[in-house]
Amino acid sequence: MNPESITAAVAGTWELGDLVVNRIGFGAMRLTANADGTPSDRDRAIGVLRRAVELGVNHIDTAAFYFSPLRSANELINRALAPYPEDLVITTKVGPGKDPSGAWLPLARPEQLRGQVEENLRQLGRDHLDVVNLRVHGPDSIAERFGALAELRDAGLIRHLGISNVRPKHLAEALAIAPVVCVQNRYGLGASPERHEFLRACGEQGIAFVPFFAIAGEGREAGAGDTETDEVLAVARAHGATAAQVRLAWTLRRGPHVLAIPGTGNPDHLVANVAAGALRLSDDEVARLERATPVTF
Repeated sequence: MNPESITAAVAGTWELGDLVVNRIGFGAMRLTANADGTPSDRDRAIGVLRRAVELGVNHIDTAAFYFSPLRSANELINRALAPYPEDLVITTKVGPGKDPSGAWLPLARPEQLRGQVEENLRQLGRDHLDVVNLRVHGPDSIAERFGALAELRDAGLIRHLGISNVRPKHLAEALAIAPVVCVQNRYGLGASPERHEFLRACGEQGIAFVPFFAIAGEGREAGAGDTETDEVLAVARAHGATAAQVRLAWTLRRGPHVLAIPGTGNPDHLVANVAAGALRLSDDEVARLERATPVTF
């Protein structure tokens, strides 16, 4: 099958509240700078966003703090895609923030979250945000911050709420305040049993689980490294696929509620990421991958 002919619909759909999205989405973080920190190409980034929508991607993950000295992910999304397609769902995150130099600021207090929501609205050119994730750091209670976002949801600035980088107790806290449509956590091959269990529990509650760094693995923000395990490479060869596609296919196989948001500024990688939704791993291949991958996080 020609990868160029495969669309994001191939992996099926999921509902974020009343919003239907294809399970293969797009993460905007890598649009703002190259892995080595050099500036991304603006026209190329805009082209990647437009091509993603052409390929059926209707779920884009972003944040106002995704910016480099020369690029802003939200501004690129606005420039590339506005006026937005009716079925496009843009998910953003609040909590962390950066000053204009790019240095991280302390986590926003509850009363500061409205300003972050309004910043996303301005940058994206929207009158409401489809989904807002409260990004969490550490084990502390999220009740006050999530409660502040629930008030903004009631006021019509936000349609649906999610949480990011959280623990099971945070989900329980949030659900006691307002509905949660998604949990966005680090997840992929090498995840601990506790992370597998949390993913499963989200599915039982009808909550989408959205892995980040599913391809990058230990590379995290720097992206995937040059080395890969022999087992991943062997499975990739058997399918005529790449290691990144195998990792994406593995995460999608974890449940119908799992949504992928691979990010890239490379148009060829975009096509390959979307095509990974058509890759079907056998039970034996899944077991082989999991036996050969040590628990690393």
